[in-house]
Amino acid sequence: MSEELKMPRHVAIILDGNGRWAKAKGMPRNYGHVQGAKTVEVICEEAYKMGIQYLTVYAFSTENWNRPQEEVDALMKLLRNYMKTCLKTAEKNRMCVRVLGEKSRLDLDIRTRISELEEATKNNDGLHFQIAINYGGRDEIVRAVRTIAREAAAGRLAPESVTEQTISSLLDTAGIPEPDLLIRTCNEQRISNFLLWQLAYTEFYFTETAWPDFTKEELIKAVEAYNHRNRRYGGLEG
Repeated sequence: MSEELKMPRHVAIILDGNGRWAKAKGMPRNYGHVQGAKTVEVICEEAYKMGIQYLTVYAFSTENWNRPQEEVDALMKLLRNYMKTCLKTAEKNRMCVRVLGEKSRLDLDIRTRISELEEATKNNDGLHFQIAINYGGRDEIVRAVRTIAREAAAGRLAPESVTEQTISSLLDTAGIPEPDLLIRTCNEQRISNFLLWQLAYTEFYFTETAWPDFTKEELIKAVEAYNHRNRRYGGLEG
């Protein structure tokens, strides 16, 4: 890796292709999800070594509940196990973990583990790692708007005082810098309701590589592509 590469401060990843990867190997989709979770662990460590400060991954969307019940149950089981693994990894690498999304639909034991994980890692000074679970960009914005509407109805917020910062401060990502680079694996080229507000000026990178096969080398390729982009904001150099 070239020492001249400028690292994006915040990388977001849509983890796509677990099921297709498994099917290509003659294995059940759940096998792909298990391998994909292992890849997350590897990329967290490699990203931080490279100098990336924030990493956000799309693990389970609000639409994923529509998958076959057997697959949803397996994903929830995997999530339970991953919470334990993530806590150990966070302790080892001083990783600060935060879960994005609407948590009320998750089972109580999962919500408890999320709270414990966030509390235990909140003061860590390593990689800031965000996991989007039961997350949807539209749902996130709707929740923020409802809060604004309640505040306005109660007379605590004047409508004309609402700014972009007002909305940003009510999103799940409040306090987190917006992504510089979005990576989507398995050659899908859409954002699928992920970080709709936050991706306004983000560079996109798409790769044919399925998530379980995503490696440090693939991450470097994405960062190299990012370095060749001419970052512009409203026609001005970034």
